Amino acid sequence: MSQVTSNSSRFNLRAQVVQTLLKVQQGQSLASILNTQLNQVAERDRALFHELVLGTLRQWFALKSISLPLLSKPLNNETVETCLYVGLYQVLCTRIAAHAAISETVDATKQLGFPALSGIVNAILRRATRETDDFQQGLQQAHGLPSWLFKRLKKDWGEQTEALCQSLKQAAPLTLRVNQRHIGRDAYLAKLQSLDIQARACLFSEAGIVLEQSVQITQLPGFEQGWFSVQDEHAQLCATLLPDLNNKTVIDACAAPGGKTAHLLEKFKPAQLIAIDQDPSRLVRVTENLNRLALDQSHTEILAADATKWNPVQPVDCIVLDAPCSATGVIRRHPDIRLLRQSSDIAQTIELQKQILEHMWQQLKVGGTLLYITCSILKSENEQQMINFFTEHPDAKEVKIEADWGIEQVHGRQLLPEAQSGDGFYYCKIQRLHKKAGVMPAFLLDQNIKAYADLLLLLKLHLTLQDALLNVRWIVLIHPIQIPSKLLTSRLPKYSLFYPPSDLSFYLTR
Repeated sequence: MSQVTSNSSRFNLRAQVVQTLLKVQQGQSLASILNTQLNQVAERDRALFHELVLGTLRQWFALKSISLPLLSKPLNNETVETCLYVGLYQVLCTRIAAHAAISETVDATKQLGFPALSGIVNAILRRATRETDDFQQGLQQAHGLPSWLFKRLKKDWGEQTEALCQSLKQAAPLTLRVNQRHIGRDAYLAKLQSLDIQARACLFSEAGIVLEQSVQITQLPGFEQGWFSVQDEHAQLCATLLPDLNNKTVIDACAAPGGKTAHLLEKFKPAQLIAIDQDPSRLVRVTENLNRLALDQSHTEILAADATKWNPVQPVDCIVLDAPCSATGVIRRHPDIRLLRQSSDIAQTIELQKQILEHMWQQLKVGGTLLYITCSILKSENEQQMINFFTEHPDAKEVKIEADWGIEQVHGRQLLPEAQSGDGFYYCKIQRLHKKAGVMPAFLLDQNIKAYADLLLLLKLHLTLQDALLNVRWIVLIHPIQIPSKLLTSRLPKYSLFYPPSDLSFYLTR
């Protein structure tokens, strides 16, 4: 395969788009390369460049699914395949004149070193212009995700998966969070409307505004004065779920780029706010954002630290833990995740979440609150992570989130991406309790309760059966015992040892 040079003067705009997409396929995140790539594009073409890069990534696997049947044999050529996807995106998803889209894309294929294959690109794009309705229908019907991710979503969300996949193919709305230290939301909304900028108030966030037209953020009123930040509506819900943090000590773990840190300072006046992140370069953004927003930082500390190891001087009142995750909930905003994320990444991420959660939990005062957050829509990173956490921590109590938004889970609430609404986020609010002495282990039953009871009675163990209130079956052991694991697993292979939730009324002690 020919080596693609970065000399942009040799390439038209479509070729530059393809070069950028090839870098993503090689494992580079769009965030790390986009500004550099944009600087190589003529200023008048930058908006189109941005649209073609992000749009093609959003539709990547859908474009792949409709183009594969048209090839007599696989191209086995990433550059030409990418040219084809960019061309199809223009023809099927934009208002660019078909003849211009085809001509420019075919020229790009030649410029990138594959003139012999440009005829295939030309033929498929011309067919797409003749059969536009059929191609668009195929594009609409495709789930548009890598197969491993689609299978996980299907398992997690069942009948909701189709609508979820369609939402993930759409562009996310541009949402502002008004800095209410400087101006109220209604007042800022009125300013926008006076300038004929179409906008509306968010449904769930009391500080949020959705912009309904394309604008230059830096040209909006009050940008330099810190009147607003760009933040997804569902991300803005974080601060509304926290207790009163005035005069409290707070850790914002995994804080970069600082949206939640800023929101905490806009809403509260904590005695101390410590924002930590492992990446020092990303913490520069935190400081820049706080400075632009003109927020009081006299009680704020920004630290480069590992959340699995770092300890504050004393336990704190509140921890906001926006945990590392697959970021599957923000694919609309970061469509390169479709190509970059792999199935094998998930297990590693879950383990890292567990390590951070475990360590941060030890830094929380008794009576304090930890808010666990992800921008994932995978239950293994959210609901299941919390099930495991509560199983292992009898000193943890869930504080139910009573809200009109999201989907209630076994623990926490899940928001899914929706058209013209927020991204996918998960929240679970946890309070730390005093450890209760002498709590006996129990078995959470997922098979026949009588079989378990009979087995334990054979072992002459005292037990109590069934908590009807929660409609979950339990066996709670009254005496500390050692049960031969081989006996249980051979007779009844499905059981799990755990500690009863701290708020059950039938707590048993020695």
